[in-house]
Amino acid sequence: METFQKAKDIASDKLFFIDGLASVRHAAELMKEKSVQALIIQKRNNADANGIITVDDIIKGVIIPKKTLDEVSVYEIMTKPVFSISAHLNIKYVPRLMYNYDVRVAPVEENGEYIGMIDYTQFLFTNLDSVNV
Repeated sequence: METFQKAKDIASDKLFFIDGLASVRHAAELMKEKSVQALIIQKRNNADANGIITVDDIIKGVIIPKKTLDEVSVYEIMTKPVFSISAHLNIKYVPRLMYNYDVRVAPVEENGEYIGMIDYTQFLFTNLDSVNV
């Protein structure tokens, strides 16, 4: 039986949540403090879906339109629902999947829970010599 690295094997454990009503300033400060490129937006209730806010969202939704970080709430520029990656997906498929869906960072999901984050830098720092991507 062939063994392979799974998405969860390379996922960062830097997974942080924020309320959708928070200001983008608060989100940007949290991203800087935790050295992350994205935050997961907390669900309002069990029937809700999580959202995600990324550095790209802040650039497109606040910086380019020349708004201030304080006048925009996270929920206004977040992406919802979150595009997530199965924890057991072979990592050789992850970069193409992310590229095809125009996603640069995504949470890794196992048993309905987010367990980590993957972004393109993981593929630069992971030894993929034995994998044909």
